[in-house]
Amino acid sequence: MTLRYAQVVPALVLLLLGLIGILLLALSTSVIEKPPEYEYGIVLDAGSSHTSMYIYKWPSNKQNGTGIVTQHDECNVKGKGISGYAGVPGGAAKSLEECLQKAVQSIPKARHHKTPLYLGATAGMRLLEIVNTSESHRVLKEVGAKLKTYPFNFKGSTILSGQEEGAYGWVTVNYLLENFAKYGFVGRWLNPGKGTIGALDLGGASTQITFQTEVQTESPDTSMTLKLYGENYQLYTHSFLCYGQDQFLRKLLALLITTQGVSSGKVLHPCYPNGYVTSVNLEADVFSPCTEQYKPKNIDLKKDVTLQGTGNNQQCLSTVQKVFSFDKCNFSKCSFDGVYQPATSGKFMAFSAFYFSKSYVSALTNISDPRLMKMASQRVCNMSISQMTTITKQPEKYMKNVCAVSNFIHVLLTQGYGFNNSTLPMISFEKKAGGASVGWSLGYMLSLTSHLPQESVSVLKAIPSGPWTGLLILFSALLLMALVQLVLLCRKSKSKMDVI
Repeated sequence: MTLRYAQVVPALVLLLLGLIGILLLALSTSVIEKPPEYEYGIVLDAGSSHTSMYIYKWPSNKQNGTGIVTQHDECNVKGKGISGYAGVPGGAAKSLEECLQKAVQSIPKARHHKTPLYLGATAGMRLLEIVNTSESHRVLKEVGAKLKTYPFNFKGSTILSGQEEGAYGWVTVNYLLENFAKYGFVGRWLNPGKGTIGALDLGGASTQITFQTEVQTESPDTSMTLKLYGENYQLYTHSFLCYGQDQFLRKLLALLITTQGVSSGKVLHPCYPNGYVTSVNLEADVFSPCTEQYKPKNIDLKKDVTLQGTGNNQQCLSTVQKVFSFDKCNFSKCSFDGVYQPATSGKFMAFSAFYFSKSYVSALTNISDPRLMKMASQRVCNMSISQMTTITKQPEKYMKNVCAVSNFIHVLLTQGYGFNNSTLPMISFEKKAGGASVGWSLGYMLSLTSHLPQESVSVLKAIPSGPWTGLLILFSALLLMALVQLVLLCRKSKSKMDVI
């Protein structure tokens, strides 16, 4: 009896091991799911002059709560910005269709329903909100309804504040340059960060300046705190509405027209190339919410006015300076128009229209040193429109404004923001960094990923197919051995009983 028990126990142990092993392997295939390699997010940057779509991706695991985001794809929407479709029902929504279809094809189908989709509108819609609130709401509602028809997780369409636009642009710049401490390991930073740099953004309707500062703010509406990768960043940030490139050019035209009058139907434009002639409509091309201060009384807005370029750099510069106000400041230090700003310090990146203007000027003059911007502007202003288009291979509609915009940037950076010959070389003019377009949308995505739910992943890891097959064979062999041993023991026991 004792011998029989000692023989049965090992067989039962093998049987139990085989059954448990096979059961665990079965559970590993049905319960444990391998997490997706990437998650995706879409941001539509609805600017004043056009809309761009950016698709971002990041690993499903995060560092300190913020996604490690890279640019996956992008698409420029054809036509004007969504604010330009005020009074045109269906126009703004329809303009987005081609790029949204590209997103459907670019993002893996299995990830569509989990991909967040955001639309952020900037200064163009901020202006429309001021002029016609109901139309602004209609455009946003229309666009939102269109975005909901796509297989993504639509999170909403909103108008960003100027502060948000500036701050998110700053985040983008510093993220792409790897200035943030990102990767933690056993309580220590593998990448402790390099120190942040400032961001200068120039859009169509507004311009932003943002930089990290330890100076106590004198104006709360120019201060913002962001938390990224477990660190707090205190920022100075301000957005100047109506000082974007397009609205500045309107203000310049309005100032010239108001100063010279329109009785003759012709206005001399010192910033246009000498001999260049074009015409503008006062209502469509000149006067806007940003130019109300220059609007003459009893003027016929339906009137067309002829503009004749004189290519006079000094007159151009002095007229551009009049667009700014430097004589009013209720703080210890101001930039312009009475806005508080502490002294700038450290490096800056200038992007968007800053980059394109600088690239045109460099191509026309072979001058790239920011300290020589005034000289470069003078050379550009002395060139004919044919010289400019021949050198750059760009159309007249862009080249006619290079003199004005280069002088504008010079005044904005030096007299406005306070850069000088010592600090101007600290500004780099860039279109991309780290393979991604520079703007506010990536910073926006980075901040939003801090709040996106991370997909749940089991603590156990799925067993690769090779080892899984080997274990299945092993446990099956144990089970078979146990069954064979038990059958033999039963037969042996039966034969003994027969003999008795």
